[in-house]
Amino acid sequence: MDTFALVVTILVALFFTYTNGFHDSANAIATSVSTRALTPRAALAMAAVMNLAGAFLGSGVAKTVSEGLIETPEGSQGMGILFAALVGAIVWNLVTWYFGLPSSSSHALFGGMVGAALAGGTEVLWHGVVDKVVIPMFISPVVGLVAGYLVMTAIMWIFRRSNPHKAKRGFRIAQTVSAAGMALGHGLQDAQKTMGVVVMALVISGHQTYGDAIPVWVKIACALMLSLGTYAGGWRIMRTLGRKIIELDPPQGFAAETTGAAIMFTTAYLFKAPVSTTHVITSAIMGVGATKRVNAVRWGVAKNIVLGWFITMPAAAIVAACAYGIVNLLFL
Repeated sequence: MDTFALVVTILVALFFTYTNGFHDSANAIATSVSTRALTPRAALAMAAVMNLAGAFLGSGVAKTVSEGLIETPEGSQGMGILFAALVGAIVWNLVTWYFGLPSSSSHALFGGMVGAALAGGTEVLWHGVVDKVVIPMFISPVVGLVAGYLVMTAIMWIFRRSNPHKAKRGFRIAQTVSAAGMALGHGLQDAQKTMGVVVMALVISGHQTYGDAIPVWVKIACALMLSLGTYAGGWRIMRTLGRKIIELDPPQGFAAETTGAAIMFTTAYLFKAPVSTTHVITSAIMGVGATKRVNAVRWGVAKNIVLGWFITMPAAAIVAACAYGIVNLLFL
């Protein structure tokens, strides 16, 4: 029974990674597709490959997820808590994907973990949740907004005497590099979040301790599922990010992607903080767009997106707590 519970939990974790991939594929490529720097299929293929590569670039974020947010629960109850946390995250991912809302898969997972832990009577490490999740949740979009604005302002100043058509053509080519960087950062951040959950499952089942390195098969499985999900594509969310917030041109797309990628690499390596790729790229797009003029950004759409950010963790927590109640009733 214990082995069966472990296998089921790992499979559900991999399915969460798949939903994360198609939910967040827009983050990496919506801007390049909307500026016609890349065709949708070419962009998705590139993003899938870079996601796969990014997953092998570090393990700091995985360590934060597996050790820094909740006390590791034990036995079958612990596995039930992990299972419920993943169900909460998956349900919220599917709901927001259906409505085309670029909410955060990461915060859905963290909300699910907190909700399931509270329902299962496991201690939540609130200092870890605040330091590694809540504070970055507020800071990273502000940094994205300001940095996007500054990067775009610098580009406009540097290329102020350039031929506009030549400059746009050059930036369209440069966007293939910035989109690849964005996808690499997405793999670095988001594949590790699932790795952290799988490591927790292995620790609960007694197959591993926290001092051990993350098994290679865990890295490969998480990276592959994220890549497959990315290639499946999240077209609904892509429309929101690529067109509805603001109509982007290639220099703006390049500025937004470069800003997003820089923030994701910095937070992963310096702070080991699992930030939301959705928050980062959306706020960078808004910052870049505001350089045209402030009312060029469709702030009504932006307001709905921000609202989605705030309700993601509590909503996923509630779904996960309900899922734990059902699991507890039927299996524990």
